[in-house]
Amino acid sequence: MTAVVEAPRGRLALGGMLLAGCAVALALGIYGREHTPSPRPLFLAGFSGALQFKTWFATIALVFVLGQLIGALWMWGRLPGAGDAPAWVGPAHRWSGVIAFVLLVPVALNCLYSLGFDTYSTRSTVHSIAGCAFYGAYTSKMLGLRLRGMPGWTLPVLGGLLFASFIVLWLTSAGWFITSSGRPLT
Repeated sequence: MTAVVEAPRGRLALGGMLLAGCAVALALGIYGREHTPSPRPLFLAGFSGALQFKTWFATIALVFVLGQLIGALWMWGRLPGAGDAPAWVGPAHRWSGVIAFVLLVPVALNCLYSLGFDTYSTRSTVHSIAGCAFYGAYTSKMLGLRLRGMPGWTLPVLGGLLFASFIVLWLTSAGWFITSSGRPLT
């Protein structure tokens, strides 16, 4: 009888978790589109400009996100030749995620406040969509960590969506800036 009760609860929790992520993504997109962008960034953290600040913070976050990927693959037994993950991998995975998130929040705040949901070019439109998707996926994944009865694919799929949306974000912002802007990184 327990398995029959758990399945509907698990589906309901999964649906709620995914709806919460969609609501966050949609809210950010609406706010970004309706907000009048400011001509000045919120803060520069000692950098010469907002692009330099965002590029460095996002690139440092990229290192931690890659650590997240390696940790997740190791914990799920998908890291070739690594064997079982030692006990420290789980905490390292969690902390690398926390550090990446903390680094990305000021970047996102500057993007939303100074630029909004930008549709002036294909690159900026893809970047804006990826930003909304990233925080929506993040919301769903964090909720999924706390809910019981989720299908086994839930966390790997949400983690994959989170990773993929971040890579698109980085490529359409920091990656683009580093390779094509011609501006200094300081």
